[in-house]
Amino acid sequence: MPGLEDLYREIILDHYRNPRNRGELPTPPAHRVEGFNPLCGDEIVVYLDVEDGKVADMRINGQGCSISQSSASMMSAAVKGKTVDEARALIRAFKGMMSIHESRLDGEDGEGEPSAADGDVKLGDLEALQGVVKFPVRIKCATLSWITLQQGLDETLLEGS
Repeated sequence: MPGLEDLYREIILDHYRNPRNRGELPTPPAHRVEGFNPLCGDEIVVYLDVEDGKVADMRINGQGCSISQSSASMMSAAVKGKTVDEARALIRAFKGMMSIHESRLDGEDGEGEPSAADGDVKLGDLEALQGVVKFPVRIKCATLSWITLQQGLDETLLEGS
């Protein structure tokens, strides 16, 4: 469907040219976590403010290719304002969408696959990145911010314990 592919390309380019939630948050109270893809040089910094089990605010910084930066922008728009559980479900669903080739690249044994409950998660515009799976080397670009967010959520959970 050429029309759908063009729409998806436009969504990705819009997020690359006009990134959402770009910037920094004061740390503390926000938590700062960095992600880096040594294969291509993509860098992502996620600033995460979690209050009362909810992603109260989030900012994204960094540099890299259009896929990594668009994915980060789209992720921040999708996750901001969600509960931590909803954010984790989005992470699993997104990684599941990207896992067609990723499990072979990472050598994973199926751990981290979306659960049956995650099948109900609506990805919306994030589905524009689904075409990335045709290019296995670019999957890391698309998932970098999501992995970084997951690390940040894990670290904030540990800090709150």
